[in-house]
Amino acid sequence: MKPIDIIDRYYNEDAALRRILITHSSAVADKALALARRHPELDIDETFVYEAAMLHDIGIIRCDAPGILCHGTEPYICHGMMGAEMLRAEAMPRHARVCERHTGAGITAEEVRAQHLPMPERDYLPETTEECLICYADKFFSKTRLDREKTIEQAIHSLEKFGPAGVARFLKWKEMFE
Repeated sequence: MKPIDIIDRYYNEDAALRRILITHSSAVADKALALARRHPELDIDETFVYEAAMLHDIGIIRCDAPGILCHGTEPYICHGMMGAEMLRAEAMPRHARVCERHTGAGITAEEVRAQHLPMPERDYLPETTEECLICYADKFFSKTRLDREKTIEQAIHSLEKFGPAGVARFLKWKEMFE
């Protein structure tokens, strides 16, 4: 099934939020694919990267983030977990892993515990090359400024609030993909 068909299944009554999701996700997919093509030695599954990048934020519809027109009930930090549930229900477990592992630059069980995050205490860290690539590309685009790509410095600055470990992961990915 095509990513747009899955998006339409969940976003068929909310055109404004659908536009935000598709615009943001398309930018992430385009950047991830451009980086993948610069690194044939990494043997990246481009079809999967496109699909998973288009679906990585599908869970925002279940979250409460009025600034980006989300009027669900879950805290925004849970959008990856919500998306993972949705994609597992679609029999897409590999895509679901991208959803639950892309927030910030990944989240550790220790960070869940220390920050009292409303999620099960376990690691949510990108592991595969494709997961890392999508998470990296996602850091360059927000859902509030759809027309802009952040610089590396701006992406780092946005990650600093989550602590040094996420910044370190991001910088490792920068070396890998740039």
